[in-house]
Amino acid sequence: MWRRSSYSNQEGGNCVEVADGLPGVIPVRDSKVPGGPALVFATGSWAAFIGELKAVRHRV
Repeated sequence: MWRRSSYSNQEGGNCVEVADGLPGVIPVRDSKVPGGPALVFATGSWAAFIGELKAVRHRV
C-alpha cells in the first residue's frame, strides 16, 4: 500500500512514502518512521502540490 518517493535513496536520507488506493485522500509519512503518524491530504490538494513541484522543477 505504501510506496516510497522516486527521489529517495537507499542510504536512509530524508524521504517520504505515500499510500494509494484510499478514496479521496493521500496519506503521507516519513519513511524512516513507518509506525509514526501520517499526514492525510485531500486528493485534489495533493495533486495541486505535486503539480506545483513539477512546475518549479521545470522553471529552474
